[in-house]
Amino acid sequence: MGLKDFIRSRSLRVKDSKRTKAAELTLRESLYPIALVTVLFFLWGFSYGLLDTLNKHFQNTLHITKARSAGLQAAYFGAYPLASLGHANWILRHYGYRATFMWGLFLYGIGAFIAIPCIKAHSFAGFCSAIAIVGSGLGSLETAANPYITVCGPPKYSEIRINISQAFNGIGTVIAPVLGSYVFFTFNDTTALENVQWVYVAIGIFVFLLAFAFFLSKIPEITDADMAFQASETHANADDKPFWKQYRLFHAAAAQFCYTGAQVAIASYFINYVRETQTWSTDASAARFLSGAQGGFAAGRFFGSFVMNYIRPRWVFLVFLTACVIFIAPAITQEGWTGMSLLYVVLFFESICFPTIVALGMRGLGKHTKRGSGWIIAGVSGGAVVPPLTGVAADNHGTGRAMAVPLAFFIAALSYAVAVNFVPAYRNPADAFSTAEVGLTGHDNLDEEKGISEKMADDKLGEIEDISSAPEKGTV
Repeated sequence: MGLKDFIRSRSLRVKDSKRTKAAELTLRESLYPIALVTVLFFLWGFSYGLLDTLNKHFQNTLHITKARSAGLQAAYFGAYPLASLGHANWILRHYGYRATFMWGLFLYGIGAFIAIPCIKAHSFAGFCSAIAIVGSGLGSLETAANPYITVCGPPKYSEIRINISQAFNGIGTVIAPVLGSYVFFTFNDTTALENVQWVYVAIGIFVFLLAFAFFLSKIPEITDADMAFQASETHANADDKPFWKQYRLFHAAAAQFCYTGAQVAIASYFINYVRETQTWSTDASAARFLSGAQGGFAAGRFFGSFVMNYIRPRWVFLVFLTACVIFIAPAITQEGWTGMSLLYVVLFFESICFPTIVALGMRGLGKHTKRGSGWIIAGVSGGAVVPPLTGVAADNHGTGRAMAVPLAFFIAALSYAVAVNFVPAYRNPADAFSTAEVGLTGHDNLDEEKGISEKMADDKLGEIEDISSAPEKGTV
């Protein structure tokens, strides 16, 4: 194969009117692409965990308030909707998943390298700008990776699949605070800042190498035609309505905003909470306690994935999010080991909420899947809103009392968990996918040139041509 043929075989553009086998992948066929994309989940888990540790580190070294230190979270998560509703979603719809993965990794690497001179200059504003670029890259990755994991493989196991992949996100959040406790808090301020620089050098190099790995890899693209086929096969039939009438989707996006904001706020001020309620603790020990709590978070995802084999994911979601509300409430007034233990329990039950909102919110979107994923991931911008509010409350009333802020947002997110279990318009599409047989018995042989199943060519051709001729699609 010549260079020209090699580059052509790695084309990043895919037509959304072309149906491939991607909607019918079996468990075995989906293992490699899922494993490759799962590496991305670890990456942004590590980045997110590192951010929570840096929040306290910059309070110490730059002598800034808790509210101002939340500028890191505001910059990081505020960039998400710019990606998920803007540039990343455009690339996803016009080129495909692989191109979006590479674009997100490129932005992540650029942001990491820009952070280095900002750290040297002790510029908090500059570092926040670099973090915004990192957040834009990670927002791009999440815009593509979450829906990709959800639809890559049998739809019956979507929630289980995304929770297992997201568990590696949790592992990243465990490693980052441990690293931070040794390289940020056990040295003088000058040495600690130098260590932060080397961490971002390593991140930048790694993500550029990973972007090249995605360029070389042949992973199945999932088109709008694939998703329309999957929706029809599962009889969810939710994509026959216009996009702006997908009310379940927008409720899921609002729930994601509230839930993610609460989760990020708790993690961001966990170290502060421990320092204020455990008088004997140090910043380093509090960072290690955060790592332990994040370990419970990761364990919760594996546990939740196991339970979902036997209980409908929507019920597991309702129980876990309700538990978050129940256990965060007493942490507002409790101190010492009791308060910290309650936060450990909260992080355990937070575990499956984010990915399950993604999976349930995307049920039955069919040809609207790519646009819909952008809205749900845009909900992550709650992480830019709730932590600053919590920081203001912490500066004025203490970090313990400030936990009332994430409590309020947990309660708001709970409305979606209730709706998806008790409102038929929400519940029925979710259950239709839970009983689907697509991908469990293989798929039809496909004509690679036409991208259409030989068996279904006659009765599906008209449907695919309709998708192709829609104004908002074409080669979107």
